[in-house]
Amino acid sequence: MITNSKSDAYAAAGVDITAGYKAVELMKQHIARTMTSGVCSDVGGFGGLFELDMTGITKPVLVSGTDGVGTKLRLAFLMDKHDTVGIDCVAMCVNDIICCGARPLFFLDYIACGKNVPERIADIVKGVAEGCVQAGAALIGGETAEMPGFYPVDEYDLAGYSTGVVDKDKIIDNKTMREGDVVIALASSGVHSNGFSLVRKVFDVENTDIKAPIAQLGGKSIGETLLTPTKIYVKPVLALLDEVKVKGISHITGGGFYENIPRSIPEGLGARIYKESVKILPIFKLIAEYGSISEHDMFNTFNMGVGMSIVVAPENVDRALEILKANGEDAYVIGEIIKSEEKITIC
Repeated sequence: MITNSKSDAYAAAGVDITAGYKAVELMKQHIARTMTSGVCSDVGGFGGLFELDMTGITKPVLVSGTDGVGTKLRLAFLMDKHDTVGIDCVAMCVNDIICCGARPLFFLDYIACGKNVPERIADIVKGVAEGCVQAGAALIGGETAEMPGFYPVDEYDLAGYSTGVVDKDKIIDNKTMREGDVVIALASSGVHSNGFSLVRKVFDVENTDIKAPIAQLGGKSIGETLLTPTKIYVKPVLALLDEVKVKGISHITGGGFYENIPRSIPEGLGARIYKESVKILPIFKLIAEYGSISEHDMFNTFNMGVGMSIVVAPENVDRALEILKANGEDAYVIGEIIKSEEKITIC
């Protein structure tokens, strides 16, 4: 740890560089959990180094994704709970790149805050590290920026970036998708990290006791339920790709079913989704009830209990479900691919 670096002038302006050093020391134990064989650098350098292992890969293609947690962070502030939003940050990146069939290699985070409270920063990074462990990615770097006067002292923003690799011949590109193929759902853990501007309005979170137990949520509070971290699908999907030909994958994020499922479907085809098959989570029923939100708008905003959709041929459905369930996923059929100019029909 650096011990002789201190600036009274910078501290007077609101930036405590020594707090930054302490935060790094506190987070090292969490970062250590994510180390993989490709990591070539230690925490504190100017860049994170990673050596690519190309074993079994003929034509390596790098796939990158970046995202943040969004206004879900308001719930973390209100609940004063900061050790799960890092999982959300990782999930939003790695769940995107797995849609191409890419295996995440490493992750970097960026935390901007009004005041660097080392223990809080370490809690955030603890969540990031947990997300990296779930995704099999190494946390090889990051940045914490203390920005007094720009962010309130008790608030922060969190974003991240991940890179993965896939063999060019194994990229999932929907070229083999056909009429009659089957759409499989992977259950979500909750609202994940999208639609929170609407969620916060519906529940008036700034003026409501979001810590009070709610019967419809099984006795959990609104705050606790909404902070449930985004599910990371990397390892189950990689296990599936090892054995089954997958024709398309969609990560169901902002825009819900209507925006995301069509992104993996080629022209001339569409997805027919049977809404009675969708296992809608209680939190979404509560949002619709409290906000008087139409069914269309719910499916056009939220994941509704489906965090990812996967398209396979009919003859591969049973095996796909078997593999996904063996890897801890609640996987089930929600629809089929049809000839259609409409990319998605929910009926």
